[in-house]
Amino acid sequence: MTERIDLRSDTVTQPTNAMRAAMAAAPVGDDQYGEDPSTNRLQARCAELLGKEAAVWLPTGTMANQVALRTLTRPGDEVIASRESHAAWHEVGGAAANAGVQIHEIGERGRFSADELRAAVKPRNFPIFPTTTLVEVENTHNRAGGVVVPQADVLQICAAARELGLATFLDGARLWNASAASGRAVGELAAPFDLVAVAFSKGLGAPGGSLLAGSKALIAAATRHRQRLGGAMRQNGIFAAAALHALDLHVARLPDDHANARAFAEALAASAPVQLDLATVQTNIVVFHLPAALAIDAPTLSTSARARGILVNAFGPRTVRAVTHLDVTREQCERAAAVLAEILAKEG
Repeated sequence: MTERIDLRSDTVTQPTNAMRAAMAAAPVGDDQYGEDPSTNRLQARCAELLGKEAAVWLPTGTMANQVALRTLTRPGDEVIASRESHAAWHEVGGAAANAGVQIHEIGERGRFSADELRAAVKPRNFPIFPTTTLVEVENTHNRAGGVVVPQADVLQICAAARELGLATFLDGARLWNASAASGRAVGELAAPFDLVAVAFSKGLGAPGGSLLAGSKALIAAATRHRQRLGGAMRQNGIFAAAALHALDLHVARLPDDHANARAFAEALAASAPVQLDLATVQTNIVVFHLPAALAIDAPTLSTSARARGILVNAFGPRTVRAVTHLDVTREQCERAAAVLAEILAKEG
């Protein structure tokens, strides 16, 4: 049987035996009544870690982002975000459908400056313009290749937002990775923002769950929006226990994923005619491009690789993404790079 090496996302991980045991043993209650002790413990712990007054658990990262938009904006508002942000590209138009807002994408490669923010904000004395009310930063930035947004940029952006009267939101689905790569605590990375989202189902390997943290008032509003979107849970402690286990045991191993992504990227760049900026390989995501001179496109490469047991995502017509995680080893990542190189040499 062909070995299967799944690099489509860090969401494909299976709960470890120890995580399953923690889930089975979790004390539970009805979370919609605020009576699930494991969820309450997770929310309190993450609020402290992120330096915020309160937190609320949500089933998915997309719901966390959608609830954040509904909490911080009104229908008809404009949100400024990085180009190719998750909220604009990977949430099925939810920003428009759920929050009724439009997203103005600025910058490039996952970053934008405070000056670009200032230039993008719509003047409020023109009645034909939407009102810009929110700026969103995604850290790490998925489509840019898992790059970490420099904290100096974050501080300048959030300071400019305060001057302009804008709310601030951090899409920190992979903030744990940003922390591991930068050496900065998640609380420091989250500090400048009004509302922060983190996920447990990506780098931390839990089977589900995300969380929003902010002031008590914002979290109270977010909880009501969670209810409206159908995200209120009952005996949620089994998910909360998985997240607590991951915080205890899986955060410290994130540098292993980063090292494996670097090994994969270096091996692929050295042996295949791809466009791959190694400077972007800062965490556990590798995004590379297929030059126009190659006959093969990204969907075809993905299909050919799958036939040989290597799973990667076509992120565009000529763009491919690979993501490392706790269920793949260094040797498997290097093997995956070798197989992709072989396919490109044969079919490219």
